[in-house]
Amino acid sequence: MSGRLYGIGVGPGDPELLTLKAVRLIAEADVIAYPAPADGTESMARMIAGPHIPDGKTEIVIETPMIPGQFPANDVYDRYAVEIADHLNAGRSVAVLCEGDPFLYGSFMYLFGRLAADFESEVVPGVSSLGACAARAGQPLVSRNQVLTIVPAPLDEAELEARIAIADAVAIMKVGRHLDKVRAVLGKLGRLETAVYVERATLAGERVLPLTELKTERAPYFSMILARRAEAVDA
Repeated sequence: MSGRLYGIGVGPGDPELLTLKAVRLIAEADVIAYPAPADGTESMARMIAGPHIPDGKTEIVIETPMIPGQFPANDVYDRYAVEIADHLNAGRSVAVLCEGDPFLYGSFMYLFGRLAADFESEVVPGVSSLGACAARAGQPLVSRNQVLTIVPAPLDEAELEARIAIADAVAIMKVGRHLDKVRAVLGKLGRLETAVYVERATLAGERVLPLTELKTERAPYFSMILARRAEAVDA
């Protein structure tokens, strides 16, 4: 009998934000897999879940490139899907850890697409960075009949501007090296004064401040900018 595949959202950073189900399945799974940068940097997902991973677990480090334009890398997921499938075919359950929520820009979706047709699978949602950043900023994502737009900062400037221009409320993710571009677009649209910057939400070194007060030119990958239309705030 084949093992079961789990995609487990481990939340934004604070180990206490894992769901009870996530903690239970991590303890029960035969194999724990998680993404990690190919340069040897510690896996964020593994670090978050670490307090809940029992000693002696078989672990699979899914080494992924972090070079712009080369992620997701199909050959990486093809290779690790085969390794995970070997465990599943041997009857072992595999829990794949994913930062935040597995289906919100989560890396697990690429393994799910390769394995779910052949193996019993379950996705366990996690606290997303959207909820975490809003909570830490003390700013609702949306209210009343507002529509939330999620925008990845790597979009080209024209598309970024077009999408933000029509948004009641916007969450700009994957800010990183695109900070200056995002700042320029928000300024052009008159949205800069209401924007809030959140970096490493719920983690050590967290920063939350108005975007107008942020003086750096680059931001970590784990950062987000939230902005609602000024006239809609507290409406």
